[in-house]
Amino acid sequence: MKLSVKALALSSGIFWGLCLFLCTLLAVYTGYLQEVAQLFEGIYPYYAVTMTGSVIGLVWGFVDGFIVGLIFGWLYNRFAPSGV
Repeated sequence: MKLSVKALALSSGIFWGLCLFLCTLLAVYTGYLQEVAQLFEGIYPYYAVTMTGSVIGLVWGFVDGFIVGLIFGWLYNRFAPSGV
């Protein structure tokens, strides 16, 4: 069975983007996940634990998740048996 690489890439991008967005909002408003959100500051350029940073994290998360989903889907289809 082959995966739809496009669908996997889009869903991974949306999922990871929303995760970063919500994690940042939780850190800004409640302080919960503050340490986790600060780890992302070293990974994503221009990202910060702020309201603006949550939108930047949403964009970077989508791009990052999209690329990872694309690579994973392509690799899966490359190695999956074609007749199953």
